[in-house]
Amino acid sequence: MNNYLLQVKDVSKYFGRRLIFKNLNFEISNSGILGVSGDNGSGKSTLVKIIAGISSPSSGIIVHNDDGKEIVQEKLHNYIGFVSPYLVLYEEFSAYENLSFFSNIRGIKLDRERADFLLEKLLLFQRKDDYVKTYSSGMKQRLKFIFALIHSPSLVILDEPTSNLDSKGKDTVYQIIENESKSNIIIIASNEQTDLNLCKREINLQDFKIK
Repeated sequence: MNNYLLQVKDVSKYFGRRLIFKNLNFEISNSGILGVSGDNGSGKSTLVKIIAGISSPSSGIIVHNDDGKEIVQEKLHNYIGFVSPYLVLYEEFSAYENLSFFSNIRGIKLDRERADFLLEKLLLFQRKDDYVKTYSSGMKQRLKFIFALIHSPSLVILDEPTSNLDSKGKDTVYQIIENESKSNIIIIASNEQTDLNLCKREINLQDFKIK
């Protein structure tokens, strides 16, 4: 059972004098899907980057806790999977080479059985040895899901998860999200209603812009 707890406490973010969001408080534990919605430019990507430890809040704190123990910032990447349009893949590597490279960065050996399972589920197994530069934008987006899930994270953060996906790709990703949410925490940042329909709870960042 996943005993993961994420707490967002009085988090605010400014860029210079421009308020992005203010006094944001919520927590989610164990499993399920949380949606982060809002208009374009409302701060969805900013918030998930703060949760993932990629950016810092202007004030407030983010607490990640696994089985009763707080996770230090330096170890956070071991517990989190992240998908976004702005993450970069190595185009001159194959899918397998990319997965092996990033596993090495994490300090773990590539689990080929899990890699094959995810490649099959995300309809990429037949192309696993092809250079990523030959992939379509939708195939690259599905490959990012494999990167996010390969190390079996407790928290999966999805920023615009269905970007560049056709209807078949979306259905495949939605099935993966539903399955993962049974045992892990999923956060979806999106303004696509079909993405947000998966979420059991939703936080609209338009509600956190009062100066």
